[in-house]
Amino acid sequence: MKWLLLLGLVALSECLVKVPLIKGKSLRDRLREKGLLDEFLKTHKINPGSKYFPDLAAQVASEPMTNYMDMSYYGTISIGTPPQDFNVIFDSGSSNLWVPSVCCSSSACSNHNRFSPSSSSTFQSTSTSLSIGYGTGSMTGVLGYDTVQVGGLTVTDQVFGLAYTEADFFSEMQFDGILGLAFPSLSEDNATPVFDNMWSQGLLSADLFSVYLSPNGASGSVVIFGGYETSYYTGTLNWVPLSAETYWQITLDSISMNGNVIACNGGCQAIIDTGTSLIAGLSPGISNIQNAIGAYQNSNGEYVVNCNSISSLSDIIFTINGVQYPVPASAYIDQNSCSSNFQDTDGVWILGDVFIRQYYVVFDRAANYIGLATVA
Repeated sequence: MKWLLLLGLVALSECLVKVPLIKGKSLRDRLREKGLLDEFLKTHKINPGSKYFPDLAAQVASEPMTNYMDMSYYGTISIGTPPQDFNVIFDSGSSNLWVPSVCCSSSACSNHNRFSPSSSSTFQSTSTSLSIGYGTGSMTGVLGYDTVQVGGLTVTDQVFGLAYTEADFFSEMQFDGILGLAFPSLSEDNATPVFDNMWSQGLLSADLFSVYLSPNGASGSVVIFGGYETSYYTGTLNWVPLSAETYWQITLDSISMNGNVIACNGGCQAIIDTGTSLIAGLSPGISNIQNAIGAYQNSNGEYVVNCNSISSLSDIIFTINGVQYPVPASAYIDQNSCSSNFQDTDGVWILGDVFIRQYYVVFDRAANYIGLATVA
């Protein structure tokens, strides 16, 4: 859940606010007014199911991500002039970009990189406050505008959050902030997401991005803006229409094991979320899954299985748009602690990193589809 919270102004010279900028029209709006948008989109868009055109490779940007213990994946971006570097989660489950500010009063900011507005000649402040709540923490701050560099792309006049407070949870994390990749409709304060500005500023060859997440703490994870790379998957991409344009939300047909439906009987809604490490779902279905895999609660309240039984556990099958996507026990059981990688949540099912490590994902904004293929 995300919510809005008004903040008082901070009486520090570094944190003084100015009149909000009046933003100019985007490239997309200018083309639409001149009747050229359709032609531009046809010229630059890549049809689902085909690899990006080699002659447009200069407009495809790859951003390497660090795999931190299979718990989170983050890459390095820079903000401001001269650039200030930050490690951020590329999160398909949210839409705002934010990093800690030098004005942050929380202990969680003390061990992370913090943005200094006075050190950037291109920074523009606003009086708009920001508050975002995540499943495991929250932040509050204000919005500002500056130049953002991601994967070799330079995005100008990008709105982002400067965190003044952060939940203690973030103090334990290796990343500094979060770069949301969901739809603008999910963004707090109507802040335009980074990916939308990449596209509207004509930086990309296609209105899509793709993600490969490496397993077992290995290197090689990447988010690719403007295209996708066939070497990361085998077979063909299966295209799944979105059921909502907030999160990257799709319809999940069922979840089964050994030929029996154990959750999501008759269909349910799910989101593909790179910012969630586990697979989460509604309590009745998760309980059925825990029972099916023989998981029980230990003294810490965690669901665990007998370590000797992992090799005999069957795949759990997620059927999406008529196609089966198996997830093996080696993925849905933590191999170190023998704990279950399923957890309860409210609302929709969340197919997080446990699922995404098995399947290369293409997020197609132009056609509003998700592309899935088995990782190579």
